Amino acid sequence: MDDVKESVSCDLKISEDVIITVAKLAALDIKGVAGLDGTVGNMSKFRNNGPIRVSMIEDVAALDIKIKVKNGTKAVSVAQEVQTAVKDSIQSMTGVPVARVNVMVSGIVF
Repeated sequence: MDDVKESVSCDLKISEDVIITVAKLAALDIKGVAGLDGTVGNMSKFRNNGPIRVSMIEDVAALDIKIKVKNGTKAVSVAQEVQTAVKDSIQSMTGVPVARVNVMVSGIVF
């Protein structure tokens, strides 16, 4: 009797909506972030008018995030923390490599 082994090949695709949700939660968890600039509800890759945009180049993600910072915090430090947190969260939770995270500070909340 011959042993027959079937190999199953499958590809795992992570939705851009999942990447947006992970990025949102990571950004809002940073001390000094007052919120995102706009609403994230009902976002998808067909609605590029929100505060988080994802561009997939092959299997690598590039993100643009618009945030608002709290009064009295250093915007540059907060933006750097957001970059690191978003990149680390997406890579650890989804396994999708992140090429860049562009953070734009669009306002200050008093």
